[in-house]
Amino acid sequence: MTSFGHDVYDDVIVGGGHNGLVAAAYLARAGRSVLVLERLGNTGGAAISTRPFVGVDARLSRYSYLVSLLPAKIVRDLGLNFAVRKRTVSSYTPVERDGRPGGLLVGGGEARTRESFARLTGSEREYESWRAFYGRTGRLAQKVFPTLTEPLPTRAELRARIDDETAWRMLFEEPLGRAVEEHFADDLVRGVVLTDALIGTFADAHDASLAQNRCFLYHVIGGGTGDWDVPVGGMGALTDALAAAARAAGAEIATGREVLRIETDGRAPAEVTFRTATGEGRVVGRTVLVNASPRALGELLGETEPAPPVEGAQLKVNMLLRRLPRLRDTSVDPREAFGGTFHIAEGYAELARAYAEAATGELPSVPPSEIYCHSLTDPSILGPELVAQGYQTLTLFGLHTPARLFEKDNQGAREVLLTGTLAQLDAHLAEPITDCLAFDADGRPCIEAKTPLDLERELRLPGGHIFHRDLSWPYAEDQGAAGRWGVGTPYANVLLCGAGAVRGGGVSGVPGHNAAMAVLGH
Repeated sequence: MTSFGHDVYDDVIVGGGHNGLVAAAYLARAGRSVLVLERLGNTGGAAISTRPFVGVDARLSRYSYLVSLLPAKIVRDLGLNFAVRKRTVSSYTPVERDGRPGGLLVGGGEARTRESFARLTGSEREYESWRAFYGRTGRLAQKVFPTLTEPLPTRAELRARIDDETAWRMLFEEPLGRAVEEHFADDLVRGVVLTDALIGTFADAHDASLAQNRCFLYHVIGGGTGDWDVPVGGMGALTDALAAAARAAGAEIATGREVLRIETDGRAPAEVTFRTATGEGRVVGRTVLVNASPRALGELLGETEPAPPVEGAQLKVNMLLRRLPRLRDTSVDPREAFGGTFHIAEGYAELARAYAEAATGELPSVPPSEIYCHSLTDPSILGPELVAQGYQTLTLFGLHTPARLFEKDNQGAREVLLTGTLAQLDAHLAEPITDCLAFDADGRPCIEAKTPLDLERELRLPGGHIFHRDLSWPYAEDQGAAGRWGVGTPYANVLLCGAGAVRGGGVSGVPGHNAAMAVLGH
């Protein structure tokens, strides 16, 4: 039995990812005794910075990589030493038309964006539609984002707060594909819009489940603006700051403790059993907050019918380059093109085809993905020598690659998919991306790829699903099921504080904040 500072804690938190750390910091600051149990040897979960390449001084955000949904309120409340930086370019999407390389640049000022739309589409129409569409989502974001750290509104209350029936219909009631097709005519523009509906979500534009709508909603409301910002120092800077804040407030954090069981009747303090390298231990908590998936929660509670299985659908690739590659489209500087989101094979028809192929069990023949370069906005993640020599990072996120495609041969499918994805990137470059890769101390190219099965093995993400399960609507689906804050379970003293909570997903800290508020009776 491992000894801790208390025989019975007010709160035991299972999992030291960013949401668990947010909850720990809030609860400890309220004067409660708090213990965090983390399976791995470090805190942070998927929001960490690591040096993945041997002998290379580059700390990459290995899994999660951009920040949008983290409320400034949490940073202020907890006094975090953490900052983000804006990207000067939103996106660049290369395309070849009439045998000539070109592309769509969004950012760098309104005049430049307008001119890029006109050059691509031949008129001002698409840009005016773009402004109208994102003007509407921007107004919605200003109203919806603040509700994430408030008690759950009902559907009717959120609808009244938005007070825009057109926006409500296109985002909450009809498949997003209908709105995309109504607003935009150009295939490339349609695809750029749709991509935000598909990050970590395997769905068609017209999926009747509206999973794509929920994903799109969370991508456009972040911070009340929809901006996706670069974490200064990498993702690990956030979770390191959270762990420091929790410890400073008095929380205990114990790594290397894998929780095996939670035993409770919902009223008496819960007994939490965990495993260490030397044996098992137990600790008692008046309340237990679980920063793991709903499926893992069911297993810990010994439920005979755990949550249904879920499936991730993404490829994550990290690269370190000796230099940025030259582009076939010479009208744009590579530093701008890669500074925002660089869309690859993400035209509307290409996305539909990739989904259809993956749905039938085949790897997409033209894999869609998007890339950005962290080090252009925040070079602090690179050692001084690498910065001086012009090294840069690239983060690639591939779409429409569900876990089922890797079950027979994870390594083989990973290699085929990575080769195909890089080939789509190379089609828009004046030199192969592999010619720009750095090498580690052992002479190996600095590139690594993670499939959903890799993420499940390394991080316990169910099915490799980066949101733990499909994203929820940010309102109460029915009265009382998840409680006032969207974190409740069938047991009054066990709360879900991970990404699978209502209003979970992404690097937000929202479930951690909301679980803490539920405990504190707010």
